[in-house]
Amino acid sequence: MARREEVVSKLRGVPEGLPPVEEVRAMVAADPKLRCVVCYARISFDGRVKDAHGIEDQHRDMTEDAQRLGWLVVYRYTDNDKSASKESVVRDDFEQLLTDLAAGTTPEGYPVHGVMAVNDDRLYRRPSDWERYLKAFTSNEGRVYHDSNGSQDLYAEGFEIKGLVGVAMSLSETRKKQRRSRNSHRSRAIRGQSVAAWRPFGWDDDKITLRSDEAEAIQKAVHDVIAGAAVYEIVRRWNDAGFITSRGNQFQHQTVKQILTNPRLCGYREIKGELVRDGDDQPIVGDWQAIITPKEWFAISGKFREHKGAGIPHGKVVHKYLLTGILRCGNIQQDGTTCNGKMVGMRAMERLKYDYVYTCRKVLGGCNSNVKRGDKTDDLIEKLVVAKLEQDAATYALGVSDWDKSDALERAIKSRNELERRWHDDEDTDIDDEMFFRNLPVLERRIKELHAEQAKHEALKAKAEAAQEDITKSWETKTLTQKREAIKNVLAAVIATPTGKGNKPFDPNLLKPVWRTSE
Repeated sequence: MARREEVVSKLRGVPEGLPPVEEVRAMVAADPKLRCVVCYARISFDGRVKDAHGIEDQHRDMTEDAQRLGWLVVYRYTDNDKSASKESVVRDDFEQLLTDLAAGTTPEGYPVHGVMAVNDDRLYRRPSDWERYLKAFTSNEGRVYHDSNGSQDLYAEGFEIKGLVGVAMSLSETRKKQRRSRNSHRSRAIRGQSVAAWRPFGWDDDKITLRSDEAEAIQKAVHDVIAGAAVYEIVRRWNDAGFITSRGNQFQHQTVKQILTNPRLCGYREIKGELVRDGDDQPIVGDWQAIITPKEWFAISGKFREHKGAGIPHGKVVHKYLLTGILRCGNIQQDGTTCNGKMVGMRAMERLKYDYVYTCRKVLGGCNSNVKRGDKTDDLIEKLVVAKLEQDAATYALGVSDWDKSDALERAIKSRNELERRWHDDEDTDIDDEMFFRNLPVLERRIKELHAEQAKHEALKAKAEAAQEDITKSWETKTLTQKREAIKNVLAAVIATPTGKGNKPFDPNLLKPVWRTSE
């Protein structure tokens, strides 16, 4: 990537070794036939290597042509990795070229007598850009234009129409290529073939066989996130283990999220947010090895939809102690009010037999009059929470029944298939084009809605099945963040009443959990 930026920088602006502006203007005065030209290079896709070799080749060819024609290249414009057919893409150097053509000089003051490109579609692919370019080019008389077809007279009568025809043909060819690419992509997906451009993380270079260490890391990450782990923990774990992305970069939050929600993990394919399905409307299973089960994929996808992205946002405090901020001070103050300050964990004094305590601190708005032993407080609350989770899991699992709209989905699919059959049947004159295209979108929309509802239900079902696992056993494997999230899901707070003066034993009755209601 660094080399690419270096190459692009060298291929932009005044060429190395060009004489000063005054000297060039003197050369033009001495030789009126000398043409000072600018070169424009552009490429839509810089390739997988990202080394800017495409624009490097274009500028080399244009420089050689300029030398052969006796022209002097005074400025180079370069738009690397930028499309000319998409309205949303801003080509900064193309815009600068139009400005300089209208002004008649480059930013440094070199005169502009012409433009060079390897092909006109490097400059423009849309009618509006062609019109803007032609207006800027012809704002001064006598300019020259050269591309792979040779020198052309842009001032000639009818050339504006000729250019528009060329733009239309270029746009048509671009759309044909895009359509062929989409059709090929979908056809390969329907056949269950891998369509990944890069080696997907978790698979070998053949994109089919699993790379064991990466696959195991993904499998564990999926299970952990379903259980409540934060994505930032997965990011840190993978980076600490020395894993890198298929493009050689360190992992970031968004990259990990994309990997964990990719249906490829369970063998499925997705195009524009919808699973690719066969004639019986079943998800097509690819020819690559799966890392997780479909149920696990539905579960983790549902997890991300539920929370709109798991993980602690950047900048949020990561706590070291389990109940920091969850414990609330229950000390009754002199005015009769309850302190209610958030208690925080901190290291205990060396003379004590335990490592940490929870305390209500005045600097944080508390009363400075309440301290709780950390280890026994954590142990008590964890046991209460695990018991509550086990009770809720049993209730939750009973509450998730089978999806009750399978028949509705089957009827909608049959109706769509019957509509298509009758439309293709030349003998069935009741279904004309107008009726077919009026009814098809309604059925397609209904099928899409039912598929989305089915996916949500599968996620709930997977979550219910996971909830029936041994919660006590799985609790021990949770990270601190997972435990805190689980506790906050069932507890609004824990009110801690002070022990009183003197060295008194730990009293569990002084901790009052405030459970969240289901409302």
